[in-house]
Amino acid sequence: MAFDHKGDTEVSQGAHNGLVDDNFDDSPGLSNDEKDMRRMGKIQQTKRNFGLLPLLGFTTIMLNSWESVFPFFLTGFINGGGPTLIYGYIFCFFGSIAMCASISEMASMYPTSGGQYHWAALLAPAKWSKFLSWLTGWVSVLGWQAGCASGTFLGGTIIQGLLVLNDPTYNYQRWHGTLLLYAVLLVSVFVNTVAIRILPALEGIILILHVLGFFAILIPLVHLAPISPAEFVFETWSNVSGYSDGLSWLVGLLTSSVLFIGFDGACHMAEEVKNASINVPRAMFFTIFLNGALGFSMIIVILFTIGNVDDALATPTGYPFIEIFMNATQSKAGATAMTSILIALIVFATFGFLASASRQLWAFARDQGLPFSNIIARVDPRWSIPLYSIALTALINSLLALINIGSTVAFNAIVSLVAVGLFSSYVITISLMVRKRLTGEHIPFGPWNMGKYGLYVNIYALAYTTIVMVFSFFPPATPVTAVSMNWSCAVYGGVVILGLVFWAVKGRHQWKGPLMDRRFAEQAETS
Repeated sequence: MAFDHKGDTEVSQGAHNGLVDDNFDDSPGLSNDEKDMRRMGKIQQTKRNFGLLPLLGFTTIMLNSWESVFPFFLTGFINGGGPTLIYGYIFCFFGSIAMCASISEMASMYPTSGGQYHWAALLAPAKWSKFLSWLTGWVSVLGWQAGCASGTFLGGTIIQGLLVLNDPTYNYQRWHGTLLLYAVLLVSVFVNTVAIRILPALEGIILILHVLGFFAILIPLVHLAPISPAEFVFETWSNVSGYSDGLSWLVGLLTSSVLFIGFDGACHMAEEVKNASINVPRAMFFTIFLNGALGFSMIIVILFTIGNVDDALATPTGYPFIEIFMNATQSKAGATAMTSILIALIVFATFGFLASASRQLWAFARDQGLPFSNIIARVDPRWSIPLYSIALTALINSLLALINIGSTVAFNAIVSLVAVGLFSSYVITISLMVRKRLTGEHIPFGPWNMGKYGLYVNIYALAYTTIVMVFSFFPPATPVTAVSMNWSCAVYGGVVILGLVFWAVKGRHQWKGPLMDRRFAEQAETS
């Protein structure tokens, strides 16, 4: 092993395709977290402020499943109506459980903020470890940065929808929504920097509001809105997308699949979590079940209370759910109050997305995976947070927001980027786990693992993830114009091509895989 004297972190773990030393975690008097950090050759730089409940709040609010049903349901509804939304949701729930189980197993083995790219380096064959780990990190950065942008996009543009509802003279312009988006982003940056010390406690409070808000929306809808017949909800096929029926159902899966995106945010906070190898998997599973139940309930409610479908789809607010609230309450004040609850919870979700996206970016830069990595990887000594990665995340969010100015389906493009970016990283890492299981290679399982059922769960998760990833590129409806096109395919392809150019020119020389901190590298060399 040779040192790269350009930084404090040095030796590639991916180079020897495993952990530093299986006996590194045997030192007496160390906590489980300290042992995990030593096994992975990392020095603790951040504070472990998150216990299980704050982490559960953090992860649950990021998924925001029941809240996200309202702005997301349109793609599924025009691609099959109730059968796509309900039965597609069930399909995506079980696929997400398999995906969560596969990710949890790796998170328990290697509880690091790097997440997928770190796992890829340690699971891949030696000759592919370097490239696959870098590629996984690159697409994961794209997914998390787009995920952060999706929350601020919703917060800003739903506020704009309320302006349309309450002021008939308001002249709707898409760039107004982008400016409102920037306001939401500034609030999230403030919470993640100046107010970072209260974030764990805040997430616990927001978890309670998440549950209370569910009932605050559900009860008025159930009691006040006109109720559709059960046949409409469970049986009536409604395909107005222009696709054939089978293809339409697959395209409509984007609605349900994105409701479960973000659970692996807990992985990227692992170095700030107490007893991470156990609490990170627990938080991910609990949030899938909690959000899964609430999201499914809200899909059924919105289908029963949608009222006149044509009026809802033609609403000038840009969001059919605002028209549904208005139809139920027959009051602008009532619809505004219900919408404001959604806005608040969506804005709260951006706190977690910004935190996870910046931590994943920081971890990747810490291992020299990006241009200007030495700057991006700096940790502010006052607040013990990666301040530069937070700033870069905010900048990328601001740039992605510009898509809204030019496209009426900008939100679909951003959401598709989230899905395809994160799902790409899942496909790579789960495939590597399948390969290890099939070849019978040693796998250093953590406290949580699936045992003999792991291979079957991994294969199911891999099939589900591939299906959803492919169809997330499709526009929500046809015919397609330049304005209604889902430009996520172009953005994703462009980012991957740009990354490969960077890899060929500089990245392959700069990137060594996840790096051991110098202190542990020296111990490994003398052991």
